[in-house]
This record gives sequence, structure tokens and C-alpha cells, in this order.
Amino acid sequence: MKKAFLLASILFISVISTACINNFAVQELNNKAKYFMDKGDYVSAIERLKSSADLDGSVFETQYNLAVAYTKAEDYANAIKTYNNAIKLKPDFPDTYYSLAVCEENLAKDIISGDVIVNDDDTISKTEVNSIDSGSDNLLNNQELPSNAKKMITNLLTNAISDYGIYLDKGDSIDDRTFVEDKIKELQMLLAKNAVK
Repeated sequence: MKKAFLLASILFISVISTACINNFAVQELNNKAKYFMDKGDYVSAIERLKSSADLDGSVFETQYNLAVAYTKAEDYANAIKTYNNAIKLKPDFPDTYYSLAVCEENLAKDIISGDVIVNDDDTISKTEVNSIDSGSDNLLNNQELPSNAKKMITNLLTNAISDYGIYLDKGDSIDDRTFVEDKIKELQMLLAKNAVK
């Protein structure tokens, strides 16, 4: 399912910024990852960036770019983990919070729509949508979500609201301030409708 809300400000941080890295292997892996990202081959980009992070997990650009690759591949769970790793390395970069919030929002909406299910062990799995169901706005419209799914939705939406707020607070000149403020209001209403009670 294609998301109506796209990652407008997601940045693939230039590999040029990794030129100061002493580890040539990390730089080479990041260069290859950028090549694959530009071609839309997110799986290959992810593999290169994971290898780069394994060599040196302290490079912000590698963590951020890996999170972007996961986001582009719509693997929001891994993107969320990796954006959080990037935030630990560089907590004052506002775009990381924005991108993290987008992933949290999209994963929550995927669970609500039934595109993703929350398993009994709290892992998530994509569901196979057959062509008959593809026109439905909510595949679970006649079913109650399990309590662990509602809890995950509550956490994701709460975190997305918070992370959008941090983005607004940390950004010096936010061009999309009104859009993000409206997005926060939208998510607050969605949270009120889907929160664990």
C-alpha cells in the first residue's frame, strides 16, 4: 500500500561527509550504498550500510543512511531502531527526529489498516493483501485489534507526536512548521481513537 504521506524532507546525507573517516572500507561501503540507493536497490544499499555499521558503528552518517534505506524499503521497524541509533550519535540533528516520526506514524497506520500484524511475541509481519481486499481502507474494519497491537499503536503514535515536536523544537528555520503542527493534531486524534484504554 503506497503511503499518502511521503518522506518529504528525508535526506541521504552526502557520502562526501564521510571522507574524513580514516577507515577506507567504511567509506567504500558507504559509496557503494549511495550508488545502490540512487538506483532504487534498497536491499543492496542496506547490506552495504549494515556492513559499514559493523565495521564502525560510531559514524552518524552510516546510521542515518541505513535508517533512510530501511525507510525507503518500508521496513519501518528496523528504520525506527536505526534512527534511534543515529540520534544517540548526533542528538541535535532535527531531520532525524522528523524521519523517525514518519516511520513511527507509518508503522502505526500499517497496523491499523491491517497491512502489518503484531504477532503474539510482539514482532511484526507484513500481511499478504489479495486483490479483493486492496480497495479497503481498513482490512480490520469488522475485527477488533488484539491488545498487544493496540499497545504498539499507542506507543508508536505517542512517540511520533513527541518526535515531531522535537523536530519543531530543534529546527532553526522549519519551512514546514504548519504542516508538522497539523500532522501532530492529526496523530493526536488518531491516538485518541486507537489508544489502549
